[in-house]
Amino acid sequence: MSNDRDALLAQIKDKAVVHGKVTLSSGLEADYYVDLRRITLDAEAAPLVGKVMLDAAADLEFDAVGGLTLGADPVAAAMLHAAAARGRKLDAFVVRKAGKAHGLQRRIEGPDVKGRRVLAVEDTSTTGGSVLTAVEALREAGAEVVGVAVIVERGAAPAIAETGLPYITAYTLDDLGL
Repeated sequence: MSNDRDALLAQIKDKAVVHGKVTLSSGLEADYYVDLRRITLDAEAAPLVGKVMLDAAADLEFDAVGGLTLGADPVAAAMLHAAAARGRKLDAFVVRKAGKAHGLQRRIEGPDVKGRRVLAVEDTSTTGGSVLTAVEALREAGAEVVGVAVIVERGAAPAIAETGLPYITAYTLDDLGL
């Protein structure tokens, strides 16, 4: 299992860390960007994402996983597939930024989360804003959120701690040498 973790870390360092001035979704500026979509949508790295995130969340009981679109979507899909490969049934869901005005007008797409134990995920989080928006929507939909999990923690730990939810991080900026 640590081989998967080490292999994913090498992939992140090689493919996802981009140096240079960037503005993050939080509005903050940084001297580097960790572009995890280069990992979560990569044929070699995505399967590792699923395995590593399942391993990281092994102490929590949940039967569905997802978060705010777009950062959470490939993480949830990777975890769904990794779970299936292990013989475990794990549903995935997508939380929209706003409810649809047409069709079924659902804010959360995929299998119904009402009354279910769910894990909110995100690829990386600096302020916690995206994943906490997902947590709020999940609770409004009647889900029991058992925790929050991210691939790379960039500073959201204090905001997540305020919720009282367990916060699982596969890697920190220190792990990436940043």
